Amino acid sequence: MRLNLEQESALVGMILGDGFIQSTSRKNARLRLEHRADHKDYLIWKANILSGLFQGQPKFIQRKHPITRKIYSYVRQQSNSSPILGEFRKIFYPNGKKIIPDNLHKLLKTGLALTIWYLDDGYYYPRDKCAYIYLGRTSRREAEIASKTIAEKFGLENKVLDKKNKGFVIYFPRRVLNKLSAIAGRYKIPEVMLYKLSF
Repeated sequence: MRLNLEQESALVGMILGDGFIQSTSRKNARLRLEHRADHKDYLIWKANILSGLFQGQPKFIQRKHPITRKIYSYVRQQSNSSPILGEFRKIFYPNGKKIIPDNLHKLLKTGLALTIWYLDDGYYYPRDKCAYIYLGRTSRREAEIASKTIAEKFGLENKVLDKKNKGFVIYFPRRVLNKLSAIAGRYKIPEVMLYKLSF
C-alpha cells in the first residue's frame, strides 16, 4: 500500500510519540501502539488512520509494577509487517535506538503529525498555563532539531528545557497555546484525549 500525506504525517507523529517500530526482517517492520486501557478510543482512532496497515482488534494486557506490585492495564495493537515501516525504521532507528532525525523538517509535513506527537507525549500544566512535549532520552542536538522544526513548520514559539532526570522537553509558553489548539482542532480527536488541550 501507499500512504497519503495525512497517513504519512500521522505515522511520523506516532513514531515520534509512543509508537514503536519493530524489525521483522531485513526489509520489513511493524508498528506497535500501546496506551493505558482507558485510552482505548485513542488507540483505535490512530489505528483507523492507518487502516491499511492494521487488522483485528486491540488486545488488553496487564503488568505488575516490580516495586509497588500495583497492576496496570494497557491496550495494544500491532500492525502488519510492511516494507513501508521498514523504511521508516531505517530513518528513526538507524542503530536500533529511536532518534529524532536530522531531516525532521522533511518528515513533519502536516499538523496531524504534531497533534499526535503532542497527544502522545505532551502535557498541559494549568497552574503555569504552559505545555510541554517530553522527548525522553534524546540528545540536546536532537531536541534542538525538534524545536527548530516545530517553530519553522507551524509558527509555534518554543524552547528546549532540560528536565534533568526526565530528559529534554519542548516548552510552549501560554501565548502560543491558542495556535497549538487551532492546529489540533482541525482533526476529530477522541474525547478521551481532549484534556491535553484543555487550554
